Amino acid sequence: MKKLLIVVDYQKDFVTGSLGFDGAKNIENAIADKIMRYKNNGDYVVATMDTHTENYLETREGKNLPVKHCIKGTEGHGFYGKINDYKDKFDKIILKPSFGSGELFEWLKGNDFDSIELCGVVTNICVISNAVMAKTACPEAEIFVDKAAVASNDKELESFAFTIMENLQIKII
Repeated sequence: MKKLLIVVDYQKDFVTGSLGFDGAKNIENAIADKIMRYKNNGDYVVATMDTHTENYLETREGKNLPVKHCIKGTEGHGFYGKINDYKDKFDKIILKPSFGSGELFEWLKGNDFDSIELCGVVTNICVISNAVMAKTACPEAEIFVDKAAVASNDKELESFAFTIMENLQIKII
């Protein structure tokens, strides 16, 4: 069985930086444990990194979310805590300029995974976007999101995201 863990945007700016929130800190150990479990089982681990340039505030996203974050080359762009320590364990790191990653989608289409699990931040934005990408790229794979390993700064929107993902046949565990 070919299994994949996708760590979504677990970066300093989403944990302690410009868009940081306490809930993001609380999932660090759960994500770190998943990375080690997958690697110890010989499975794949991929990470995405929200990646923007200095002109972020001039982009469509920046106009709607006018908070500079994850600017390439800044400290906030880097992985947070233990996840930064484990970055050498990632089979692939994908820099993505938007919520969902076209590069991740294309890479997934070229692989035949039986199971794909997502963890990271933010549940109702980038996690759901990339879960839908995974479901579209690998329609026969089981897609999972573990509530204990994702976080959002808005619990109501996170709850809606879980409901939407369940309706898209993504298993919430």
